Amino acid sequence: MPSVKKLPHTQTAYVQLKKLILDNEIPANSQHLEQELAERLNMSRTPVREALNSLEKDGLIEVIPRRGVRVLPLSSKDMAEIYTILTSLESTAAEQVANQGLSSEQLAQLQDSVDSMESALHQNNLLAWAEADARFHKQLVELAQNERLTGMVEMLLDQAHRARMITLKLRPKPAQSNVDHQAVIDAIARRDGKAAFAIHRDHREKSGTMLIKLLDDLGLNQL
Repeated sequence: MPSVKKLPHTQTAYVQLKKLILDNEIPANSQHLEQELAERLNMSRTPVREALNSLEKDGLIEVIPRRGVRVLPLSSKDMAEIYTILTSLESTAAEQVANQGLSSEQLAQLQDSVDSMESALHQNNLLAWAEADARFHKQLVELAQNERLTGMVEMLLDQAHRARMITLKLRPKPAQSNVDHQAVIDAIARRDGKAAFAIHRDHREKSGTMLIKLLDDLGLNQL
């Protein structure tokens, strides 16, 4: 996530507006005036304006001079582009993490996320599974200790979030995803960078292909 270093309230506005967009409470293609959004957040226009500038840099909205902002939609083509880049970046992170090695505490954090994914699936709680899955990917990338890579991946994940959540209950039960994540942890534990890269790349490629096909099959071309 790009840092927001301006006014104290700007970070609050940024976080709140971003959540509204990602949760689809401010839907794709909707257009809003700056004053309208400021009133919705019960804030002045200045921090909201600063937050909107940051959200535009994140690729979530388009600022239209004198006409407010528009929430940018995503097509299956957009998702294909996002997953192509995401697959490359995350696989590189997995390889770097494996090559540098992790402490037992760091490995335990990754394992805890996968264990939470397993528990969520046993309870048929897909929302909890998605949260644990997102936590695993966030931890993996951050452990590579590359701030630019982390920022790029987070921006892409934010852009893909709506599509992932809309299709969460429409896709097959993600049991294989848990298996893939465990295999990545095992490769990292034995410091096998090539294996970690290959396993994670295959995982992301399969996930992206499945998601894009589902969007096309459902005719969801503007999310």
